[in-house]
Amino acid sequence: MRDEIRDILSRIGEVTGRNLIQTALLYLSTSESTGRTAQKTEFLSKKDEVELLSLFAAQYDYWYSLIDDNQYIGEGAEQQVFLNNDGRSVTKINDAIFYESWKDYFVSLLIHNFLFPSTHYELLGFYLKDNNFYSVVKQSFIESTQPTDLDELRKFLERNGFKHRRNNDYYHPEWGIILEDLHDENVLTSHGVFFFIDTVIYLLP
Repeated sequence: MRDEIRDILSRIGEVTGRNLIQTALLYLSTSESTGRTAQKTEFLSKKDEVELLSLFAAQYDYWYSLIDDNQYIGEGAEQQVFLNNDGRSVTKINDAIFYESWKDYFVSLLIHNFLFPSTHYELLGFYLKDNNFYSVVKQSFIESTQPTDLDELRKFLERNGFKHRRNNDYYHPEWGIILEDLHDENVLTSHGVFFFIDTVIYLLP
């Protein structure tokens, strides 16, 4: 599994534009590499990343303008959620507050999509609201049929090799990833199946 994750990240340079998550990550990585080579600067700050992503959105028409406040259904610390007209999917705007960089955020999306394909994220573009910069992602709408039993969730994760760290945080020593914030609003249960709808994922050093 760790090799699979490493392969996902190693293929970023082969992006052809079909996956906007990978394309945005490649854009930032290329800009950072060019800047360090030309100017011997430090890694990009998050503010620098926002400026680059804003240029990227303007150049390739990735500014998103279809957010309908009337479709708002909830929010967490990092994002706001809107139900789409089809009733089968949601749009989320996320400010990446849980991550030190936008690159880390994009990596987390890629790993989420690999681990939890039933709730994969599709990056639609970027959005400005009250001078704040957001990503816009689309995800399947999951309707819970029962409360999520956190003890059962813990057993499920441990059977799959995850170790409990604290509260609702876990790590997998062999795969090299950390899963955080897995409380009962971020992991829904539908007909006895866990659906991971909001994950915070980091790579272990």
